[in-house]
Amino acid sequence: MRKRTTAVLLALAIAAIAALPVFAATPKFTGTVGPGFTIKMAKKPTKAGKITLVVSDKSSIHNFRLKGPGVNVATSVSATGTKTFKVTLKKGKYTFLCDPHATTMKGSFTVK
Repeated sequence: MRKRTTAVLLALAIAAIAALPVFAATPKFTGTVGPGFTIKMAKKPTKAGKITLVVSDKSSIHNFRLKGPGVNVATSVSATGTKTFKVTLKKGKYTFLCDPHATTMKGSFTVK
């Protein structure tokens, strides 16, 4: 009886450990545009997979666009505030930019 209980507990422990990645939180990244002519991401993703991108748009003359393999999301130029996007990143190069000022307000990162 004792061996069976130990075996059952061991099996449950292994199942719980195997299920941990399912319950892992989606990584969260932040982007900011404005109030001046600035656009940035505090930390940039490096791994493929699902992420949450929270953008703080602080100017009604700018927007924040993220584009790359399979991703093209943006805030509105005329609106300010916070907007959240859930995106799936694939391997490749991603660019974040302000559409009206794309020649000077831009950045990028590579997902491997």
